Amino acid sequence: MTLTRRQLGLLSSAAGLAALAPRLALAQGTLEKLKAAGKVTVGTEAAFPPFEFVDDSGKIVGYGKDILTVVVEELGVELEQLDLPWQGILPGLLAGNFDFVATTVSINEERATKYAYTAPIANGQPYAMTRKGEKIETEDGLAGKIVGTQLASSAEPISRALDERLKAAGGGFKELKLYTAYTDCYTALASGEIDAVIQSLPSLAVLVKEHPDTFEVAAPIETGVKWTYQAWVTRPEDADLRDFISSVIYKMRDDGRLYALQDKWFGFKMEIPDEGYLPPNAV
Repeated sequence: MTLTRRQLGLLSSAAGLAALAPRLALAQGTLEKLKAAGKVTVGTEAAFPPFEFVDDSGKIVGYGKDILTVVVEELGVELEQLDLPWQGILPGLLAGNFDFVATTVSINEERATKYAYTAPIANGQPYAMTRKGEKIETEDGLAGKIVGTQLASSAEPISRALDERLKAAGGGFKELKLYTAYTDCYTALASGEIDAVIQSLPSLAVLVKEHPDTFEVAAPIETGVKWTYQAWVTRPEDADLRDFISSVIYKMRDDGRLYALQDKWFGFKMEIPDEGYLPPNAV
């Protein structure tokens, strides 16, 4: 069969469109896919007050939850929020079990090579917390103490590094105990099982405010880096989603809503920077 020039042209156009279709599908970003689906699924550890926790009614509430509500409204989709143990959240993100992490993730160099951080939502400078009346003025005072923190948290390598520094100076912890959740650390401290907890200052400050007769904030812990902020994360390939979330956070900062939420949940304001909060090797 002999094809006319017009028929050949139509076949050529069809072949071109067929070849282009996969590229168009790939070009559609994560943000557009979520909007088209009408739903976003996030991973959260709701055991990190006042950022994310379950209230008496069984609902997830907190500073991070209030930010998430605005992000989802701006996205214009329905929310499915999964409450998961911290140890499974970051691996779960890479496995594709949810779209992004809407729980507080401290910024460090190792994570910054694997996950795409959003704009910061808080300053997470680590501190020690002790029982009331047992305050430790400097990190050197933790030598010989039983120290607790959360397993696989950013505070774990910080605590281990401090232990090594103290050992090099002739001391060291008596023991470093790791717990599944920070709430378990608080219970252990109150009961006398451990002598101090290492965690980010915002969470400790609120806990001390709520339980002034039980706990007190002690010494700051040296990290050796300036990346002490906390943020959310997406997969590296979902940079469009990361950038959208960041834009909402900055909008809330600039119009005062973010600082109002900080006053609500922490009782003080933490400046949120435009730059300089990520290591140079960040994705």
